[in-house]
Amino acid sequence: MAFSIDDAKTCLDELCATWGKRVDYLAIRLEQSEGTDIFLRGGTIETLSEGLAIGGHVRACYKGGWGFASFNDLAELAAQVEDAVSAARMVGQDETLLAPVDPVQVVQRLPLTGTDPRHISLARKKDLCRHYADLLQSIDDRIATTSVRYGDITQRVLLVTSEGSHIDQAWSDMEMRFAATARDGDQVQTGRETTGSRRAYEDLEGLDQQVMASAKRAVDALDLPTVRGAAYEVVIDPILSGLFVHEAFGHLSEADMAYENPDLLEAMSMGRRFGPEALQIFDGASPQGHRGSYFYDDEGTPATTTQLIQDGVLVGRLHSRETAGKLGEAPTGNARCLNYHYSPLVRMTNTWIERGTTPVNDLFADIKEGVYARNWLEGMTNGEMFTFTAGEAWMIRNGELAEPVRDVTLSGNVFRTLADIVAIGDDFYWDESGGCGKGGQNGLPVGCGGPSLRIKNVVVGGEAEEW
Repeated sequence: MAFSIDDAKTCLDELCATWGKRVDYLAIRLEQSEGTDIFLRGGTIETLSEGLAIGGHVRACYKGGWGFASFNDLAELAAQVEDAVSAARMVGQDETLLAPVDPVQVVQRLPLTGTDPRHISLARKKDLCRHYADLLQSIDDRIATTSVRYGDITQRVLLVTSEGSHIDQAWSDMEMRFAATARDGDQVQTGRETTGSRRAYEDLEGLDQQVMASAKRAVDALDLPTVRGAAYEVVIDPILSGLFVHEAFGHLSEADMAYENPDLLEAMSMGRRFGPEALQIFDGASPQGHRGSYFYDDEGTPATTTQLIQDGVLVGRLHSRETAGKLGEAPTGNARCLNYHYSPLVRMTNTWIERGTTPVNDLFADIKEGVYARNWLEGMTNGEMFTFTAGEAWMIRNGELAEPVRDVTLSGNVFRTLADIVAIGDDFYWDESGGCGKGGQNGLPVGCGGPSLRIKNVVVGGEAEEW
C-alpha cells in the first residue's frame, strides 16, 4: 500500500470514511521520526546511535469501548484499522462520551530559532558530550564517576479522524543530562543538571559553567554537615517550585486520575480552597517556546492554557476528550502520547505557579531557624504525598543565609503544603529540563516554572538528633 506518511495520505480519508461508519470515533495517527542518542559513562562512550522510525497507531471507540493497534509497517495500515475497529466493537457495551471539538485541516511546524539538530553531525554531537564529560572529571580528584547523556528527536505526526480533522505537525526536541558522583571514604555525594530545548541546537552548547557547577556541588557536599531532621519554615527556589507544582500537584490535576478514583475526585472538587489568595497555578501548551508547547494534542484538540488554581481555589483540571466528556467539562488539549507505540493519556504540558509580589530577599525575613533549598537531585510522589531531595541547601538563621548543609529532603502532603505557603516571590524561572513519566510512557517533554516560595511546617529529613 503505502511506505511513507506522504504516500499514506491519499488513503487515510477513505479508510476513515469506510471504517468510521462502524464505530463512534476513529483516529489514525502516523509518525516518522529521526533522532540521536549518546551516552558517556566515566568518559567512555556506551551509546552512540542515530535512528529513523516510521509507524502509526489506530484508535477506535464504540459504545465506550476502545480498540487500539500500533504498527511500524505502513503497508499494514488497512489491516490495523480493521483490527482496532473489531476490538472496539467486541468490548464496547456502554456509551461513548467524547467532548466535542471542531474538526480542522491544518499543517503546523514548530519553528526553530537556531540550528536544526538534524543538521549537526554525529561527530560534533559526540565531541560536545566528551567535552562536558572532561569538564565533570576535571573538577576534583574525588570525582569517582560521571555521566553525560545527549538526545534529540524530530517528529512529524499526521492525525486523521472520522470527524474530519486532518492535522500535520512537526517539531524537534533536544535534551542533555549531566551527573557527577564524588567519593571520600564512605561518603558519597552526587550533583546533577538537566537542560532541554525545542528551539535550537545552540541551546545545548556553552553550558560549561552549568556542567562544572554540578560536579562542584557533589565535591563540596562531601565536607558539609547534615541538616538536623525537623519541621522547618523553608524557602525554595523557582526550580524546586516548578518541580513541586508538576510532581506534587500537576499529576493530581490530570482528570483520568480523578474519574477513576472517587476519593481523589472528591479531594479535587471544584471550588475547594487549596492555598492563599495569591496562589495562581496554570498548565498549558499554548505558551510558545517551551518543551511542553505544541499546536494540537494527539486527539486533535487545540492547545490551551488552563488555570488550575485561581486565588487559591481549584477551578480547573486537565482533560482528554473522554475525561472531559465523562465529567461534563471542556477539553483542554492535554491528551498526549510519547510516540506511535502508545495511546494518548492525560498529561501535563507546561505547568507553572504565577509569580507573586514579595521581593525575594523579604522571603527570608524573620525566619529564626529555617532551610533554603535550591535545585533538585531526585524526587518521588505517591498520590498526595511527596518527597524531594534538594540539589543544594543552606540553613536560615535570624533572617539570613547561614551555613550550607547536605542531604536535605523535603516531604509532606501536597494539600497541606499548598495551604502552608506563606509568601510568593516576585521572581520566576522556566525549567526546560523536564521529562515526565506516566503509564509506561517515560521522558515526555514538559516545562515547569515558578517563583521562589516561603512555606511553613515542611518536614526536612536529615540526621536525627541524639538523645
